[in-house]
Amino acid sequence: MNNPLQQAATLSKRSFNELGYLRISLFDAGKRFNREWIFRHITHTFEMGRYYAITGPNGSGKSTLLQSIAGNIQLSEGGIEYRISNATIAPENFYRYLSIAAPYIELIEEMSAKEFLHFHRQFKPLVSQLSIDEILSMIGLEKSADKQIRYFSSGMKQRIKLAQAIFSDVPVLLLDEPCTNLDTAGYQLYHQLIEGYCKNKLIIVSSNDEHEIDFCTERLNIIDYK
Repeated sequence: MNNPLQQAATLSKRSFNELGYLRISLFDAGKRFNREWIFRHITHTFEMGRYYAITGPNGSGKSTLLQSIAGNIQLSEGGIEYRISNATIAPENFYRYLSIAAPYIELIEEMSAKEFLHFHRQFKPLVSQLSIDEILSMIGLEKSADKQIRYFSSGMKQRIKLAQAIFSDVPVLLLDEPCTNLDTAGYQLYHQLIEGYCKNKLIIVSSNDEHEIDFCTERLNIIDYK
């Protein structure tokens, strides 16, 4: 049987449910830009199957912390460890295990919605039980499947961002203000997708909107780490 590190190499062919227990640990973590500390002295473990919220005022550094957890931003002090069962995941390989939706992540607007999800699937597997046509139908975009994303409304674009993140067959889901530009129906869809397809995932949501984080049972207020 493959060990967890060998499993990581074949992640695109296997469901994350076949992997071991995943956790992310921060040790006295801090990040600063120039002389300004965004956060300091965070020691916390995030575990698979649990839902976390990062809260704090606008501009306080919630997104910076989320990007640091993702490995996209290097910490200024302390450390971060990614583990599956008893094996350590190299930071440069952790992208294989996560998906992310955020306002600052751009879509390829020259593609249609269907083309974009097919393109995304080449790099990260989507859940096997649904076709791309079914995914587009679930998020209410079946009539716009072949329309270029550049002609989508902001709410339609956000639905595509959520779809590529939530339906990726990976154990970690990072969401930064996930309901940006969504209407009431969009909020309802967001909760339906979380409940239906994310029960065993490690979810971290960066937001101050209670309707985006009401399912999160653990919360970190970044102001406590200034």
